Amino acid sequence: MIGRFWASKGGNFALATALAMVPLMLVVAGGVDLVGTSNDAAQLQNSLDAAGLAVGTKYQPTMSANDVRQLGQTFFGANMSAADAGEYSGSLDAFQATASGDPSAYYISLSSSISRPAFVSGAPAWQAIRSASVEVKPGAQACVLALDPHAGDAVDLQGSTNVAMKGCVIAANSDAANAVNRGGSAVVSAGCVSTVGATSGMTPPNATLSCGAPLENQYASFDPLAGVTPPPYGLCTTMPNGKTITLSPGTYCDKTWSGKITLNPGIYVLRNVVIKPGGNGSLTGHGVTIFLMEGSQLIINANETVDLSPMTSGPYAGITIFQAHGNTQALTLNGGSGSVVSGFIYAPDATMTYTGNSDMSAQGSCLRLVGNTVQMTGNSAVKADCTAELGNREMYAGRMITLVK
Repeated sequence: MIGRFWASKGGNFALATALAMVPLMLVVAGGVDLVGTSNDAAQLQNSLDAAGLAVGTKYQPTMSANDVRQLGQTFFGANMSAADAGEYSGSLDAFQATASGDPSAYYISLSSSISRPAFVSGAPAWQAIRSASVEVKPGAQACVLALDPHAGDAVDLQGSTNVAMKGCVIAANSDAANAVNRGGSAVVSAGCVSTVGATSGMTPPNATLSCGAPLENQYASFDPLAGVTPPPYGLCTTMPNGKTITLSPGTYCDKTWSGKITLNPGIYVLRNVVIKPGGNGSLTGHGVTIFLMEGSQLIINANETVDLSPMTSGPYAGITIFQAHGNTQALTLNGGSGSVVSGFIYAPDATMTYTGNSDMSAQGSCLRLVGNTVQMTGNSAVKADCTAELGNREMYAGRMITLVK
């Protein structure tokens, strides 16, 4: 019988087929693993790319490493949710995101992996590792920036305003339908207007923009002074008596400054101080930086004169007035005729009201206004290019996001 079996052609064919099926099944199993892993890797890459671009729209240089990772993980998880639950969980655990760079360009780097159990029991799992990199570059030079993410009239141009910002951008991070608003007889000329939301009244003949039309639905602008840390407090300096006083740098506490005030060059840290010169009063200081801390407030009205300029070197170069985060006191800068202000005026959590005048609009000043919201009236001109006067600090409108890997 054995002889007949070996002699049988049918038996030979069956045995040969059985033996051939072993490598064939291994090839099929490998093919299944390869196709499955390839699909998983494609989803992983797409999710990393999408997460990187999303992080780029929200990234701020002040974010901690953990903030960046958590933000990226949120976007990544939303994009990976279509994957198998087990694989998705492992990819989420393996996710990493880091940020690097400087104001000229920031880079968001992301990576993760995904594993697929082998088709053949006992074989090692197939794993794919992918990465993505996004470049975030600033937009054009800006002169006015409102940081509030939702306020209507975040930048409000009213009255008889004549705002001239040739080559410079008016920007708002608000997503409101009237994030930048021009009303009344206000006339605006600027390099452009850029806002996360939309604009109102920014059409010819009252608005002349070099870019042609406002740039709406843009990415948010970077806070130019987000990384600045105020100096530590010193001992409270005694205020001299009189209505005409000259002050030296230091820490000042619990006072109202009024009269004719002259500031010697240097850094002034104010704690619960109100600067309000009063009728025919003045505030003069060249090469100064004023820090408004603990509810301190600046109120300059139309019958008062202000003449301020910042230091041009040192850690606070280019900054004239810095109102601390958390200080929501309104900042009012409505200097009368003869007033001149330059440098960064910064109040990130407060309403800023600024009125220019004919003296300032003649040639323009190296001025940058950054507030939670910004209201402008009167005539004012702002220079677009004055790097030296601003201590090499820059302010930009919007951002450009590019997938580079």
